[in-house]
Amino acid sequence: MTSHAPLRRMDLIRGGLVPYAEALAWQRRLVAARSAGEVPDTLLLLEHPPTITLGVRADPAHVLLSAEQLAGRGLALVASDRGGDVTYHAPGQLVGYPVLKLSHHGADLGRYVRTLEEVIIRTLADYGLVGERVAGLTGVWVHGGTAKICALGVRLSASGVTSHGFALNVAPDLAGFAQIVPCGISDRAVTSLEALLGTAPALVDVEQRVLAHFCALFGVTCEPRDTPS
Repeated sequence: MTSHAPLRRMDLIRGGLVPYAEALAWQRRLVAARSAGEVPDTLLLLEHPPTITLGVRADPAHVLLSAEQLAGRGLALVASDRGGDVTYHAPGQLVGYPVLKLSHHGADLGRYVRTLEEVIIRTLADYGLVGERVAGLTGVWVHGGTAKICALGVRLSASGVTSHGFALNVAPDLAGFAQIVPCGISDRAVTSLEALLGTAPALVDVEQRVLAHFCALFGVTCEPRDTPS
């Protein structure tokens, strides 16, 4: 008889609508706690209010509005410590932040990012959509790589714990992406499940599908817990 290793436990935090700066503070506390062995791996699933974030390699010129215009539109601008360039968050976008010890999941950052992409590709397949990778770029694309539906940007701490993650466009206001050069790429579009399907699936349904594929691909079982204090 073949024996199977038990699934690794992972905490699941459903945060709802959380300001980006607050979620960033949550991640930093979780990274410290995971590094110290005080908590298990954790997956945060949430949404953000309208926010533009700058990754560690971001070109400020890729934000197309002045500080005054951003303030007038109620847009937060936050410098993040994730990888990548400029991106946009808004309600209707499912954001996932896995905080996990990479050595327990293959110890290969590139493979980890590809696995996150595969979670989204399988989720899109559930809706009859073909998600694709584009050589040299990060994220998940559709229409032959001409439109991005999911952005990815991650960070690995000195202790080998991941943070940040993916942002899947379910039904955000896509006009918000016109305020930036998304991920520094000017010649490709941004799309959403709503735009592709003609109607928006319920965010909770998308969340459940993402969670199922995440658990299967990472070999974990997710146990709900309260939001970080």
